[in-house]
Amino acid sequence: MYYGAALAEAHSLSGQDVYLVGGANSAGQAAVYFAHFARQVTLLVRADRLEKSMSTYLIDQIRGIPNIRVQLNAEVVAVAGEEHLQAITIADRVTGSEEHVGADFLSVFIGAYPHTDWLAETIARDDRGFIVSGPELLRDGVLPRWPLEREPLPLETSLPGVFVAGDVRRSSMKRVASAVGEGAMAVYLVHQYLGTL
Repeated sequence: MYYGAALAEAHSLSGQDVYLVGGANSAGQAAVYFAHFARQVTLLVRADRLEKSMSTYLIDQIRGIPNIRVQLNAEVVAVAGEEHLQAITIADRVTGSEEHVGADFLSVFIGAYPHTDWLAETIARDDRGFIVSGPELLRDGVLPRWPLEREPLPLETSLPGVFVAGDVRRSSMKRVASAVGEGAMAVYLVHQYLGTL
């Protein structure tokens, strides 16, 4: 299972059944590319139509490729396998029915929208829900304001001592490699923060 998908993975998928989760352009572009190699590409989309989040040119392209199947109102609810992925369970969001299918490859293309509504109001977020951190907390219009006299550390949220890394951070690169780097940096910054207490 992968978050996103490297183009280098495509060559190893020859003759396999590939499942991609997502309904926006990145998932559609991956489906088109993987269709050149895989036996079957299934695009699992939570929405009831692709037009909600995918460009028309890409939808038209997908509809013209015979080994791409689009499954709407679909959600992966379980994965299974011993040493590698062997099967996934797909739930129909309308009927609630579940389908257990063999799968060689699963890649997730969700994350264009952060799901941060559960955070307390003390964690500043922008109007799209991305978490504001570091020097961006000192800009006008960010609420709540930075509460300490010292400047916030990089990746530190509006709640001192709480750090953010990855796609939910405002101004992040939305790439796995950068998210991993930010995670490692956050660990260092936590130690730096604890050293000031």
